[in-house]
Parts: sequence; structure tokens; C-alpha cells
Amino acid sequence: MIIYNLFPLLAGTFPRWQEHIDRAARMGFDWVFVNPVQRTGSSHSLYSIADYFALNPAFVDGPDPSRGFEQLREAVQQARGVGLSMMTDLVVNHSASDGPLTRTHPEWFVRENGKIANAFCVEKGEKKYWMDLALFDHKKTSDPEGLFDYFVRVVELLLELGFRGFRCDAAYQVSSAFWKRLIRRIRSRSPHAVFVAETLGCTPAQTLRTASAGFDWIFNSSKWWDFDAPWLHKQYELTRTLAPSIGFPESHDTARLMAETGNEAALKQLYLFSALFSAGVMVPMGFEFGFRKRLDVVRTRPEDWEQSSTDLRTFIEAVNRLKRSWPVFSEEGRLRFLKHENPRVLVMWKTSKQRAQEGLVILNKDTDRRQTFWAQSLSRYMLDSRPLRCVSPENPLDVVAQPFHYELRPGEAVVLVTEPQ
Repeated sequence: MIIYNLFPLLAGTFPRWQEHIDRAARMGFDWVFVNPVQRTGSSHSLYSIADYFALNPAFVDGPDPSRGFEQLREAVQQARGVGLSMMTDLVVNHSASDGPLTRTHPEWFVRENGKIANAFCVEKGEKKYWMDLALFDHKKTSDPEGLFDYFVRVVELLLELGFRGFRCDAAYQVSSAFWKRLIRRIRSRSPHAVFVAETLGCTPAQTLRTASAGFDWIFNSSKWWDFDAPWLHKQYELTRTLAPSIGFPESHDTARLMAETGNEAALKQLYLFSALFSAGVMVPMGFEFGFRKRLDVVRTRPEDWEQSSTDLRTFIEAVNRLKRSWPVFSEEGRLRFLKHENPRVLVMWKTSKQRAQEGLVILNKDTDRRQTFWAQSLSRYMLDSRPLRCVSPENPLDVVAQPFHYELRPGEAVVLVTEPQ
């Protein structure tokens, strides 16, 4: 999955999505992920859904809200017309605390001290509550069948609108039994539906349990890696045989990478690493232009579109083409981070599970200065003695010489593959 996150509050009404869908297609993405588009509660947060069967009027063009479903179907059809599948959020952990469900079905929610409990996450060992979110009780509700059937109908509506995939928000906070049953039910009718688990902030045990619940994909935490600590490789090995993972250099939940670094080389470096380390990759709209304003699930508006001198579209298209062309970078086979004399250079080796192919990524960790890589023979890093081919998205080498010497530009990577047998 090579995913472009069309953030609806920045994109605007459904008819305005076309230009962003077309741009994603030209950059070589094959999926478009859209955050929730249902009607919200009074907080107006996209993730505080009050009515799962009505659309957010902010996305409907014109005064007639009944045209919303027609406009959304057209947008999904437009994506399909340029070869893109559409994915949206499936929010089953919570709903709007002031939504009608809390009154019509109070038995569906967790109660604390006689009141409906708010959803939360754990940050640095402490619970952070969202007062606009009411927490569904999938474990102890007195009406488990009613709650389950409700979300079956939600998914069926989204499928009928044309969505093929679902990013399952806060999936790790919902029981594996619920996910297994829901995925099995939906697949019995729509066998090609894709389910992606949002697992950020999970403990390793939570990640493993969630990945085992039948999901097609999970997200990984490569965005926060320092190119040195061992935890990322451990996370990779923990889940790679259960479900492939999706990496990202930034998301709608994080600060913009350009705001954090002010460095175009850092954007290229982390997108390339995310794409080649993981079987899947995702970026939010605006990343390709180095946007700095953080996406906000309440306050972002189309007027927040930035004027920027950065344009990474050609680079991103080259990385996406590289990822599609070489199986070793679209799977999660064996992977190692190897030692090298220059500590500012990362050497990552991967193999393909499906074909006899190896990949070698030689990456400059430094986004401000050049770094030198030298090896008497690159074969010391490889299992096979077959010749290596350079497929770097920028500055590809015509010949991979031995000994191998290369001066890496800031954040640059040399990407090498063996031809599959």
C-alpha cells in the first residue's frame, strides 16, 4: 500500500477532492486515505462522530445536504478512474459524547461513577482524556449483538459508497475478539475489503495481539527512530510474519517534518527510508510541498493551504516507482542493519520473501553534511554474489564498482538490488 492521506478539512468539499486525487495518482500512489467524513458532535473534531450514517455538512458543496452522498460517491469513482483505491477511518472505539447514541443506547458505553466514560490514551504513563469522546464498551455491554450489528451496518454503508479499505482508529483499544468477528463478517460478503490497524503508542504485547486479529496491515513507528536504537528492528521482527507494516515520515497526528527540521533533505531522507524499510508507506497531503502548518482535526481549513518553494513530487514519484518495481521493498522479509566504519552512514540489508532478491540501502543519516561510504567489496553485505544494480531515485549509478566509494549528499541514499532469479 502506497498511501496518500487526503485530509478532508484541508481539501474542502467533495467536488474539490479531484485535484488532490489526480496529483496523488501522478506521484504513483495507489491508495487514498480519507479521515472521517461523518457528522460530528459539537466539538467539530473529525474523530468525534455523532451520526455514522450522515455526512459532515462541511464537505457538502451547496445548500442541499442530501447531495452529500452523491458527491462522495462521485469523488470515490473519480479516484477509481485514475487507478486509486479509497480508504477511510473506521472509528469503533468511541463516538461523540454529545451524540444521540449516548441517549438512545447508553448500554453501549463504558460507565465510571455512574456516568458515561470518556475515551483516553496513555502518554508517558498517564491517561489523557478527550472530553468530547464517549468510550464504547465492547467487552461488557449488555447488548453486544446490537453494538456489533450497528458497526457492521456502518462498514456496509462505507463499502456501498465505494471505499475498499478501513484504517481502524485506536484498534489496539478494542478487543481482538470484536475485530476478528467484524473482519470475518465483512469478508464473507466483501472478500477484497482491506483492514489496517492503527497501533501507534502500543506496547509490544498490544501490537502483537492487534496484529493477530486478522488485520491486513498495521502501522509501524519508524518515524521516531534515531537510526541507531535496536527497538525498531525488534518491532519489525515481532509482527512481520503476521501483518506487513506501513511507515510514514509524518501524519495528521504529528508535527510537520518541515516545521521540525526546516530541511528539505530531511523530508527526502525520511520518506525514502519509510518507503524502503516498510512494506507500505503513507504521507499526508502537503508533505510533497514541505508544508509547515500542523493538520488539526478541528481547525484546519482549505485556506490553510500554504505557498511553498519546496516541490518533492518528482522525488516521491521516483521512490514510489522504485518501491513498486522491486519486490524486496514491497515486502517484509528478513532485514538487518549492518555495521560500517562511518557511524553517520546507515547500511540496511533486506531480502524478498517471494523471490530470490536482495536489497542494500546505504543512507546518510546526516541531513546537513556529506558523508563518505567506502567498502572494499559490497559482497560482504550480501548473501548472493550476483551483480548489483543501482536503482536510486536520485543520481543513480551506471556501474556499481568494486571497491565501492561514494560521497553521499546530505540525507541521500544509494539503493542497490540484485536481479531476481
